[in-house]
Amino acid sequence: MGSTLLMTYLALRLSADGVATFWGGALMAANALGMVIGGKVGQILIEQVGHIRTYVASAGLISAAVLAHEFSNALPLWLGLRVLVGVAMMCQLIVLESWLNDRAGSHERGKVLGLYMLATYVGMVLGQLALSLNGDLGIHALLGVAMAFALCMIPVALTRSMHPAALKPARMDIGLFIRRVPQSLITVLMAGMIYSAFFGLAAIYSSRQGLSTAQIGQFMALSIGAGLLAQLPLGWLSDRLPRASLIRGIAVLLVLVFLPLGFYQTVPFTLLLLLGACIGFLQFCLYPLGVALANDNVEPELRVSLAGLLLVAYGVGACIGPLLAGAAMEHFGAASLYYFSAACAALLALMVGQSKVTGAHLQSDAPLHHQATPIGLACSPLTVAIEPVELSENSEDITGRVSVKEATNGMPPIGLH
Repeated sequence: MGSTLLMTYLALRLSADGVATFWGGALMAANALGMVIGGKVGQILIEQVGHIRTYVASAGLISAAVLAHEFSNALPLWLGLRVLVGVAMMCQLIVLESWLNDRAGSHERGKVLGLYMLATYVGMVLGQLALSLNGDLGIHALLGVAMAFALCMIPVALTRSMHPAALKPARMDIGLFIRRVPQSLITVLMAGMIYSAFFGLAAIYSSRQGLSTAQIGQFMALSIGAGLLAQLPLGWLSDRLPRASLIRGIAVLLVLVFLPLGFYQTVPFTLLLLLGACIGFLQFCLYPLGVALANDNVEPELRVSLAGLLLVAYGVGACIGPLLAGAAMEHFGAASLYYFSAACAALLALMVGQSKVTGAHLQSDAPLHHQATPIGLACSPLTVAIEPVELSENSEDITGRVSVKEATNGMPPIGLH
């Protein structure tokens, strides 16, 4: 709720203040850059102080950074704050997802992570609808975001659940994956560009259409909700049809849906909602299909490092996309957002196809079920990019503390990192 409300609110604030559209994209790019940096920062913090302290400290930093937006409208300050928020949010996500992945057994991991993704999507929808409560761009929205991140500390700080194992980053063989799964890397890169442009600039486009703050929240919420609805049929289709063909087909459909919003300078609200739902339904299918296609063609022991590289590719796209789209909107008008997105989808359709899949490295366990898409890197499956450190029952962990069993006599520890 807090993260997506903040993204949309800041974009609308810039638009209302008459700031160049490019800076709306720059804020989204700064957030994505912070999250990429946060992947390493989170691992270091968890190793040094543990999961709970990392999570709580990150939430406190975000709450303070959110409120700091009210002290000044200076763009350099806002860009710096967005980087800080991105770093801290990624630290929180690493804590949450590594914890869930560690505590869930193999027989229930799919269900647990599925519920986690459902909670994430629902939270994002509610964050957009929260714009309708006041209908203005005053301080109340920022207070709501700060409250959300303050409240999220409570269940983690009070938990009696056992902490997950320590983390270590997986090694990447970038050259191998570029040769083995180039189409997947292209898909994930383009997905990052399209998603980040949407989250950073769609609200500005909507405001230029004359929509009220409440209507913009409804438009964004419907688009995200449609993305949630798409995950179930997508999982069914991707397990039965060639995945590269699905990526190309979805990319072509996206071009057809993006272009009307580019052609028409004024779009009726009802039609805008309909097209927004279609875009959300289609665009949030790209990342999971790209990941699934990659995993189908990589050995199981390489999939951890593959996931890390895919997240890096996504992060690069998330940094570039809003900058390019924002510059286009500034020079050619708000509708250029959808020309940009259509160009990305068209390029993807040209570069990815089943005829380019050799099948030389297809794995015996393919097809693997797809994983849900990360929205603006706000709900990415980070746990697969990090390996747990295996500890024996009577060994010491990496911080020199005694084992969980020895320290607690078999009882769930409280505050043990």
